[in-house]
Amino acid sequence: MKLNFKFPVPRVKICCISSTDEALMAIRSGADALGLVSQMPSGPGVISEERIAEISAVIPPGVTSVLLTSNQSAEQIISQHHRCRTNAIQICDRLIHGNYNELRQSLPGISLIQVIHVTGEESYHEASKLASEVDALLLDSGNRSAGRIELGGTGRTHNWTISRRICQNVDTPVFLAGGLNPDNVREAIDTVRPFAVDVCSGVRTDGTLDKVRLKSFMDQVKDQADKNTD
Repeated sequence: MKLNFKFPVPRVKICCISSTDEALMAIRSGADALGLVSQMPSGPGVISEERIAEISAVIPPGVTSVLLTSNQSAEQIISQHHRCRTNAIQICDRLIHGNYNELRQSLPGISLIQVIHVTGEESYHEASKLASEVDALLLDSGNRSAGRIELGGTGRTHNWTISRRICQNVDTPVFLAGGLNPDNVREAIDTVRPFAVDVCSGVRTDGTLDKVRLKSFMDQVKDQADKNTD
């Protein structure tokens, strides 16, 4: 599934989907993509591969199902995808064993999204280097060097100035994640101008997808997009 870069309204990815009920709620709200989190070293939303496969099977055409993986081996990612059957893969850590071409050859038609954890100037250079290798980048607020490795779901924002520079200087669609919620997503869109925004805890209450917060988030995205096109 090829991602469409030229889209006037930011796409919305709702992450940490944990059930078919949450998936359907997010779809009804207008979500363009749903994130399904497999085993991670830390963070919320982890579900079994069996449940990921169950949820991805009910997601209709036109909505992208995204497998979030912490695997760093192309062989492992390919095997995992065969079990989960999503139409996109979000690589939350660095790919160390194998390469992106191996993934493309083994998984034709599956979009590859590489996460860049924005921690400083080095993140800009990493994004610039990897942008041409994948279908999209996702800018998040994890930290691989922390005592407890964080690959997302931190609920923290990062330096949006760096994120904006990345968006301005790569030809690949960019998702903005990290601490987004109904109160700050308009500012995030206005500052960074990403292809898409990604949210998990910002639309949840006590870990459960909150219909009211979800609607508020979607409304804020649309309102800011309308403002930007005025």
